[in-house]
Amino acid sequence: MDKKILKQLKELEKLGIKMRLAAEEWDKPWKILIATIMSARTRDEVTIPVAEKLFNKYYTIEKLSKAKLSDIAKIIKPVNFYKNKSKNVLNCAKILNEKYKGEVPLSIEELIELPGVGRKTANVFLSEIGKLGLGIDTHVHYISNFLGWSKNKNPHKVEEDLKRLFPKKYWISVNPILVRFGKTYTSRKQKNELLEKIKKII
Repeated sequence: MDKKILKQLKELEKLGIKMRLAAEEWDKPWKILIATIMSARTRDEVTIPVAEKLFNKYYTIEKLSKAKLSDIAKIIKPVNFYKNKSKNVLNCAKILNEKYKGEVPLSIEELIELPGVGRKTANVFLSEIGKLGLGIDTHVHYISNFLGWSKNKNPHKVEEDLKRLFPKKYWISVNPILVRFGKTYTSRKQKNELLEKIKKII
């Protein structure tokens, strides 16, 4: 692996504020998955308390699978696109409960078959449980393009580029490091100035 890129990653890690992300610190894999589904295009600070409220009421995947759609919608209303996400959460819970006996499948092919789960969500889930995964969200995409780690616009191609660039042991940390950096510097100007400095690391 290029030492320059590793230095850049470490610098990004130093500059990002330590904060809990939506997929982190849950005690069950199904909670990680459901919280990640809800976090799409919603800030983690909004998603986490909403997920906690949902899991306090429905503390097993079986209970969640038998919930009323309107009750889920009422709880998760603060997250963006809550109506669509309510359907995905309920249908995903039903499939996990009935088809997978309450467990979450561990292959990306099976994960992306679940309602509300795309490649990014599947990869974030896998990396959170210690499996090989590298989720590409807007932060990862933007920073990777800016630093020249990938020239692609398609998230799947960016994922492939980063998987070629970084040894497997780094895959699980790339997303959280870049996301924390992106969330720490919300001003585009400040973010770009810092990224320009990081780009010049030799």
